[in-house]
Amino acid sequence: MTENLVSLKVDVADHIAEVTLLGPGKGNAMGPDFWRELPLVFGELDADPEVRAVVLTGSGPHFSYGLDLPAMMSSWGGLLGADSLAGPRTDFLTQIRGLQDSVTSIAACRKPVIAAVSGWCIGGGVDVIAAADIRIASADAKFSVREVKVAIVADLGSLQRLSGIIGEGHLRELALTGKNIDAARAQRIGLVNDVHDDQAAVLAAARELAAEIAANPPLVVQGTKDVLGQERDRRVADGLRYVAAWNAAFLPSKDLGEAVQAFLERRPPEFKGA
Repeated sequence: MTENLVSLKVDVADHIAEVTLLGPGKGNAMGPDFWRELPLVFGELDADPEVRAVVLTGSGPHFSYGLDLPAMMSSWGGLLGADSLAGPRTDFLTQIRGLQDSVTSIAACRKPVIAAVSGWCIGGGVDVIAAADIRIASADAKFSVREVKVAIVADLGSLQRLSGIIGEGHLRELALTGKNIDAARAQRIGLVNDVHDDQAAVLAAARELAAEIAANPPLVVQGTKDVLGQERDRRVADGLRYVAAWNAAFLPSKDLGEAVQAFLERRPPEFKGA
């Protein structure tokens, strides 16, 4: 399977898998190939007895610009129409749940996952690293729970997982403003454990941490991850079901259409609350 990947690259050596985001969109933007391949990769890593830890990183200077909005919009069909009825909304609900399952495959992988972040980590990128076990960053890393700025309620896990990582107050500030934060602030609020000088340094640190984990008894490591996730996983699952239903019902809006049009025209959107 991993020989035919388009959006991800997987290398395995010394019990450590390194998964690299490839794009193909600019800034490793997450399009249909990414969402299709991510659960396949992490399902395979979960089942591979030779893999004991995973490093997740991005190719090029950035981790990910997040959702490839133009590429994904084509699969949303006529959802933006004000008269979209039960059929297209049900189809959209199915799509949301599929994307959620893709991200959850990271959290569900029994092998600990370390996210090594450089450059921008936006929207879907934050969803992905929130599903990892440990996050570290380079000094140039920047993070944004950006969905509110494009008239979307974040629905792939950030709102559910980050509360246990950075706390409610910080999460609400990031999610309600869509602001950018730098690596120093990300470390202060607990989004990342450590900050390293540059991309090479953070990747080296992630590999070293993965090796430290891989040196421990593998079944005990997996059991520890399972126990740590017991309460969180139930809470996250409930939250994901709720937000998927909410967005299937309320996401179609003139503001969403304006956000998409403004993005394509490279101009500030003008939201009307409609």
